[in-house]
Amino acid sequence: MKLQLTILTFARLALTSSRHARQTLTPQSQELLDAYDFVIVGGGTSGLTVADRLTEAFPNKSTLVIEQGDIEYAPGQFDPPKLIWGETGGGASRWELTSTPSPELNNSTAFVLAGRVVGGSSAVNGMVFDRGSRYDYDAWDQLQLPNSTSPRWNWEGIYPFFKKSVTFTPPSSEITREFNYTWDSAVYGNTTPIYASLPPFQWGDHFTVRNAWQDTGIELNDECASGNKEGLCWVPISEHPVTARRSHAGLGHYADVVANGARTNYHLLVRHQVARVVYRAGNPRSGPPTVEIRSVDTGETRNISVKAEVVLAAGVFGTPAILQRSGIGLGEFLRSLGIPVVVDLPGVGSNLQDHSGPAVDWKYTTPPKFPGPLPSAMLNATFAAAALAAFNATPATGPYTLAMSNSFIWPSLPNMTTPSTLSTILSRIRSLATAPPSELYLPASYASDPTLVAGYRSQLRALWGIYSNPHAPSLESAFSTGTNLPAVLLHPFSRGTVRLNVTHPLSLPVLDYRSASNPIDMDLHLVHTRYIRKTIQSATLKGLGAVEVNPGRDVQSDEELVKWIRGATTQSFMHPCCTTAMVPRGEGGVVGADLKVYGVMGLRIVDAGVFPILPSAHLSATVYAVAEKAASIIIEDWE
Repeated sequence: MKLQLTILTFARLALTSSRHARQTLTPQSQELLDAYDFVIVGGGTSGLTVADRLTEAFPNKSTLVIEQGDIEYAPGQFDPPKLIWGETGGGASRWELTSTPSPELNNSTAFVLAGRVVGGSSAVNGMVFDRGSRYDYDAWDQLQLPNSTSPRWNWEGIYPFFKKSVTFTPPSSEITREFNYTWDSAVYGNTTPIYASLPPFQWGDHFTVRNAWQDTGIELNDECASGNKEGLCWVPISEHPVTARRSHAGLGHYADVVANGARTNYHLLVRHQVARVVYRAGNPRSGPPTVEIRSVDTGETRNISVKAEVVLAAGVFGTPAILQRSGIGLGEFLRSLGIPVVVDLPGVGSNLQDHSGPAVDWKYTTPPKFPGPLPSAMLNATFAAAALAAFNATPATGPYTLAMSNSFIWPSLPNMTTPSTLSTILSRIRSLATAPPSELYLPASYASDPTLVAGYRSQLRALWGIYSNPHAPSLESAFSTGTNLPAVLLHPFSRGTVRLNVTHPLSLPVLDYRSASNPIDMDLHLVHTRYIRKTIQSATLKGLGAVEVNPGRDVQSDEELVKWIRGATTQSFMHPCCTTAMVPRGEGGVVGADLKVYGVMGLRIVDAGVFPILPSAHLSATVYAVAEKAASIIIEDWE
């Protein structure tokens, strides 16, 4: 049976009921080739970035991207409801995953979304486009083999790829004056059609909290994408600077690239799942593996031959599942499922991390008058009609141009707490780095593998460096409008796992977040929550009659706060990472600094699973940068 793959012959803006209403992608079918030079598994943020660069660098080599989802319109975070739920049928598809219960958080579960669409999570995320601190990426490099000649993953090594990955467009002088926006164009690029910009609108209560933050002593930072992130920042969002429509990899690294018949060596196969990669006679050194695919619609399977290499970009959950189905992973677990072990690689599906934390709420005893509209104004038909007209104007303006938020604080632990508390937490981290394995609060699977324990000890040493640094953020909080501030833990100590569903191996894997299983996380949640409470107690908010609602003024002792945090914590802010970590194999690693999977030939990983530890950022910008650097490494290998 001949499979048909999708080629986008052009991408255009459909001028329907409203100007720039949505991006329309027009597909054309073509037969699948017998073999491809490169096969990329996953048509998301990283996979499409790498495919774009490979097909550009090697016009005579063929590249196939295999995506389980489809080509769909990807609305912005707050596009008008009609555009999301009306003519577009609900927006881009998503995977919805729920973890097993976390005992330390009252047996609550983590709920996680991921993109199931061409464009991946860049097509469904909150559109925040920030980078981590330079100290995050320096820690990545610290975790590599010493004196290695492999590519460097410190800040200096990845910074050029952050620049290359995005085009930033400054706001107009009028908008800049209105909101006191600050930025540094020098830290961004201007050649890649992945767009970031500062929105031309803020709600009327926005600056109330910015002023309250400054009351607490946090300093303004003109540009947090420079690597120096501590402070109060404006952050770009992933939208086009003129149309204010979501910018994502499905457009910038696919539709825009293959428009009008260009890049004929760039092929996309949608609605197909990669079941596994197969080595001849189970020999992992037999060359690039064959890729076994399965139709989402019919269930039929077939193999695709590969000449050069397979690049896994199926995401933090999808890539470990593919590897485990292929016999690459924790040998003990694979044997229990009857899967022949090709390579015993315990790090596959280990080291799961995500941002988590509670949120502090307040109310106003007497509703204050703010200098601009609040979201409740959208209930007024006249205001809502004007907002829609502004969104469809050129350039787009008004409330629909906003995303989740673009106003953030990132304070460090030394600048949030007392010297005594800081010393206690740092001592606990140092002690944990030398504690017996049974006292490390790790998943049960770590007990049978000393490499995973060794890798975690190295992470503890790196995290001690971050938490002791007065310039390295420990907490994130964001505000757009309302009466709520999250207290997000940026560098957790707890570790979770991703494992095949033993009943249905081709379905979504089983996630065990194990949130707050390491008590240091609760120590940090306490510090962060107390710090956020200071914002509500600031002169600015108290002057407006702000009164804390949650956790509430009666909750003051550590014991009372811990009890509240256990019931109030969001376990996932949709930033999972690190499940196929880029660290030495002897420390539980899955890939080296060249992103090649240990113990096999012709297989690399380029998604957020390769992060060793979670950066102090929403992940989209870092995934783009890692993919750009990965593409550079692959191109250099094959030139």
